[in-house]
Amino acid sequence: MDERADVPTVARVAVTDEAAELLRRLVGANGPVMFHQSGGCCDGSSPMCFPDGDFLLGEADVHLGDLDIGMDRSVPVWMSRSQFEYWSHTHLTIDVVPGRGAGFSLEAPYGVRFLIRSRLFSDAEAAALAAL
Repeated sequence: MDERADVPTVARVAVTDEAAELLRRLVGANGPVMFHQSGGCCDGSSPMCFPDGDFLLGEADVHLGDLDIGMDRSVPVWMSRSQFEYWSHTHLTIDVVPGRGAGFSLEAPYGVRFLIRSRLFSDAEAAALAAL
């Protein structure tokens, strides 16, 4: 719940257990990391994982939330404002699957790739987001 007891907190992003495990490995090897949801350029529309601060953010980016990966660590997730306009009604879950990772993303050498699983917010979730 947020400060107002009548408005539930709704997360825009989540992470699977498998992706959280890989993120803990990446944090151990690289220090803090971050995601930026690619807008379809070089690597399609993929969640790109970078050392925190290596991807330059600006006013054109929206902070979607932070992924709890355990061990008192979190990973911020960002998206361009123009892409957010299309995805604002969806909940995004970052997962990991076997395959070639995005060329610039930290998971590439591990033989896996991050991907987004999405679903529409429920009416109750959409109402809670609108109330914020």
